[in-house]
Amino acid sequence: MDRMPFVTGFGSTNVDLLYSGMPRVPQEGEEIYARDFTVQIGGGYPATLVNVGRLGIPARIQTFLGKDMFSRFAKAQYEEDGVIPLNLYTGDRMPVNVTSAVITPRDRAFTSYTDPVEVTDVHRQQVLDASRGAAIALVYRPFLPIYPELRRGGTLLVYDGGWWEDMRLDNMMDILEAVDFYIPNELEAMRVTQATSPGAAARVLAEYFEHVVVKLGGEGCLLYSGGRETVVPPLPGIKAVDTTGAGDAFLAGFVYGLIKGAPLPQAVLYGNITGAACVEKVGALTGFVTEHELLAKAQKYAL
Repeated sequence: MDRMPFVTGFGSTNVDLLYSGMPRVPQEGEEIYARDFTVQIGGGYPATLVNVGRLGIPARIQTFLGKDMFSRFAKAQYEEDGVIPLNLYTGDRMPVNVTSAVITPRDRAFTSYTDPVEVTDVHRQQVLDASRGAAIALVYRPFLPIYPELRRGGTLLVYDGGWWEDMRLDNMMDILEAVDFYIPNELEAMRVTQATSPGAAARVLAEYFEHVVVKLGGEGCLLYSGGRETVVPPLPGIKAVDTTGAGDAFLAGFVYGLIKGAPLPQAVLYGNITGAACVEKVGALTGFVTEHELLAKAQKYAL
C-alpha cells in the first residue's frame, strides 16, 4: 500500500501566551486583568504545519523540545493536530521560545524569552533522514545542504523565510536556486528585488521561478506565471482582528493545494481562505478551517 504523502519542515517552537481584551498596557508596578487569555503554538513553520495537519494532510516537524512545561505543551499540541514531532534537542535548557503578548485596542506589546540552540551537522542529518519521501518540505536556511538530496528524490521545496533586514537577491541566490517556490509578502518581495511595486518584484522573481506567488495581505495574492500577472482576490467581508500568523496560515492552504494537485490559482485561493480564517481571531492558531470548510468556501468563491 502506498504511503500517504506528507509535508515536513524544521521550525523552532514558539509558545505564545496571549492576553487580550485589555484597555492598555500596564505601567511598571501595575496589574491589569485581561478579559481573555489563551496559550498556543506561535507563528512560523510550526504554525503552518499545524494548519496542514488540521486540513487532514500528514505533517512532520523537526524541532527542539525540552523537559519543561512549555515543551510538553507544544508536543501535545502538535500531536493533537496531527503533526508528528521529532525532537532534535538533548540538553537540559528550555529550547522553546516563549512570548507573552498584551493586546490592546490600539496595539500589542511583547515580552519574550529565547535561548537559541545552534544547528549542527548532526541535526542536519536527522532532518534529512526524517524528511525522505516527503511530498513537500518547508525550507529553513540553516539546513540548506540537505535539500538537493530531497529534491532529487522528488520532494517539492517551498520557502517562506519571512523578513530580515539584509534580504537581497545577491545574498539569497543560494536558497532561491535551491527551491521550487518562494512565497514572500509584498514588502519582502520588493525588498529582495529592490522593485517599487509587487508586480515589478514578481517580474524580477520570474527570472528564477516558473511560477511566482506574492502575498498582498488584505488585497489578496499576486500570481505571475507564463508572463501573465493575476491577482487572486481576498475573501469578501473579512474583519481582521489580528494578523499574527496570517502568512503561515496562507502557506498551509497553498501547500494543501500543491499536495492535491490543484491548479496554482486554486492553490492560492486555498491560501487566501486559510489566511482569512486566521486573521479573524487573536493568535496564530485560533482561527482556522477544516478540510470540509476549506473546500466549501473554495466552491463558494470559485475563480
